[in-house]
Amino acid sequence: MTLTTPSHPPMGWNSWDCYGTTVTEEEVLANARFMAEHLLPYGWDTVVVDIDWADPTARSHGYNDGAPLELDGYGRLLPDPARFPSAAGGRGFAPLAEQIHAMGLRFGIHVMRGIPWRAVEQNTIVHGTGFFARDAADPSNVCEWNPHMLGLDHGHPGAQAYYDSLLDLYAGWGVDFIKADDMLWPYQQADIEAFARAIERCGRPIMLSLSPGRDLSLTRLDHLRGHATMWRICDDLWDQWDHVEPNFSRFARWAPHAGPEGWPDGDMLPLGRIGIRAERGEPRDDRLTPDERVTLMTLWVIARSPLMIGGDLPSSHPATTALFTNDAVLEVLKNSRGSREIFREGPLILWAAEGAGDTRYTAAFNLAEAPLDLTLDFGNLGFPLVPGCKVEELWTSTALEPRTVLVQSNAARGVAPGCLAIDLTLEPHGAALLRFQA
Repeated sequence: MTLTTPSHPPMGWNSWDCYGTTVTEEEVLANARFMAEHLLPYGWDTVVVDIDWADPTARSHGYNDGAPLELDGYGRLLPDPARFPSAAGGRGFAPLAEQIHAMGLRFGIHVMRGIPWRAVEQNTIVHGTGFFARDAADPSNVCEWNPHMLGLDHGHPGAQAYYDSLLDLYAGWGVDFIKADDMLWPYQQADIEAFARAIERCGRPIMLSLSPGRDLSLTRLDHLRGHATMWRICDDLWDQWDHVEPNFSRFARWAPHAGPEGWPDGDMLPLGRIGIRAERGEPRDDRLTPDERVTLMTLWVIARSPLMIGGDLPSSHPATTALFTNDAVLEVLKNSRGSREIFREGPLILWAAEGAGDTRYTAAFNLAEAPLDLTLDFGNLGFPLVPGCKVEELWTSTALEPRTVLVQSNAARGVAPGCLAIDLTLEPHGAALLRFQA
């Protein structure tokens, strides 16, 4: 089986939040170079070209009806050579993948479910078969938001043969990661199975990411684990608090099931310089506050979600890219276990996870618009701790001093005298990530 699921959540960069449908080869390479130089030592190793790389008329803020998509003679999309000059002459993404591999990185692309409408219009032959595009197409099952593709009729062998031909092409290019879109809303079980089968047959290890995750039910868990590396649990996430906050509930459902069998995905990190030529908004530094950025990262890390940076790395502020290089924080992502929400009341949410040996982690989140002072009773954190244990807040590398509560007070409400506790102040929409070591 060549469908790949790594031992920790995938980590990388995706072009969507900053460049939408219009990213160029040089912009991809600029982000790859930054990643190789600054982020690869911390585990960031995948560069993904998102949607519409085959459309010569691609534009910001939407998709083009009747786009003159670049195709080969078998109805398979090819990169637009104007934006990806190394793809000229039918070479596809192979030269770009080779350059990215030479940096020690993996290369990924976005694809849509189905077959291009233009291939059906031209009735191209399916590579290696006697079937034609019109034999395999299903015009009744089209994407609700992108006009470029028709569905596939999985009752006809040409449908599987078409996906097999795609993965044969992508494997030849050196693709390591595929973001397959329009798969989960509505849930396209036949396409998911056919695409995963094509990956198994292609002979190259490839990670498969499924999108988008609107209204995704836990009843799909076993099927997803059997057919994907990672899967979205939400719609597109953008740089505003009302997009971040609902993922607390989603991760509370999905995070206990995250692991090498498959990774529930909270979508890209809309951090840094985004909107440059994107689907939503004008060029900007993301609109989250510094505390909200830390909260987003903390939740994604302790829930063990894949991490895909959405901002343009070379032009993002160093304070933002510094969020991606905290080894102690990323250790929680890579090697913790048992991640779960343990408390939710009012503005306070607590998560817990176990690390190596006696190491334990707690994440505390304040969803309120005002600062929150609290005293955390060790007995409420889900693991036994003793006086003398070391406590560190990992974002600030600050040692915290546990104390024995002597008398009840407003700050220590709900903590009985004699209990071991720790005091915290969480800023509005802020978070703390604590490591406990005996």
